[in-house]
Amino acid sequence: MNYIGSKRRLSSFLYDTISETVGSLDDKVFCDLFAGTGIVGRTFKSRVAKVISNDLEYYSYVLNRNYIQNHRPVAYEPIIETLDALPAKKGFIYRHYSLASGSGRNYFSGENAAKIDAIREAIEIYREDEDLYFFLLASLLESLDKVSNTASVYGSFLKHLKPTAQASLKLQPALFEYNHNSHEVYNEDSNTLIRKISGDILYLDPPYNGRQYGANYHLLNTIARYDTDFTPKGKTGTHTNYNRSMYCKTKRVHESFDQLIRNANFRYIFLSYNNEGMVSHKDLQKILRKYGHYDLVTTDYKRFKADSNRPHKARRTLEHLHILEKS
Repeated sequence: MNYIGSKRRLSSFLYDTISETVGSLDDKVFCDLFAGTGIVGRTFKSRVAKVISNDLEYYSYVLNRNYIQNHRPVAYEPIIETLDALPAKKGFIYRHYSLASGSGRNYFSGENAAKIDAIREAIEIYREDEDLYFFLLASLLESLDKVSNTASVYGSFLKHLKPTAQASLKLQPALFEYNHNSHEVYNEDSNTLIRKISGDILYLDPPYNGRQYGANYHLLNTIARYDTDFTPKGKTGTHTNYNRSMYCKTKRVHESFDQLIRNANFRYIFLSYNNEGMVSHKDLQKILRKYGHYDLVTTDYKRFKADSNRPHKARRTLEHLHILEKS
């Protein structure tokens, strides 16, 4: 899935740095507290004793509930085929998020929006089998993302259907890695959850700026929950009650960081934060050094294309990986 802040390009860097710092990972509990699409947790899933994954957004919970917590095979083949062949249904997504319905919101073609409605409604009959249910939901989210008419975020849509959005939605399985270990996935505020969990390695990748993920990916939450009991707001159809992270608020972010680190019952803490974050490098160091031995490694990488209009030569971001071994 296309995603702002994805660590896909940095996964090898993160694994190498963390394993070099910690040593053997086989018996370790690894927590990815701001999991997003789960790329980092997936990197460590088969290499540690347990992954704890969490994110405030429900669409993220769906993805991680499948990719992380699912670890044994599910019988999905005939079900995926049946869902993909369902007749279209002009439901909530068609009426409010496709241009064909007259809503003015050009997130999907009319054909694809109606297919999303049909599949999403049908998935509900599998709710009693949680592993299968979240597998099917994750499959739908991943598949619809390939035909969405957006610039990779759902806070807005493109005026005209781009070529990929003109293609027909094909429901593809969101395949996950099998292993023998059990894993845990949560959908909670990070500063609340941190008081309830413990482990060896805590990886933090919080929002860097004022852009709320709840607003930027509101439509994925609406489809994941299939919350149809609200009136979409404004031009973009945002839900009126989306989550607002304290890490996107200049007046709360410093306090939130300090509280999170203070309450973390983990020996090693790794914090990803780039050079464009709203908390300065100096302020982060000051917070972390209060709680143990501090170190820092950096790497640069090509920035996400939809996140900048700057000249091509400037499209690189310096990623800071702050390392803390708690006292």
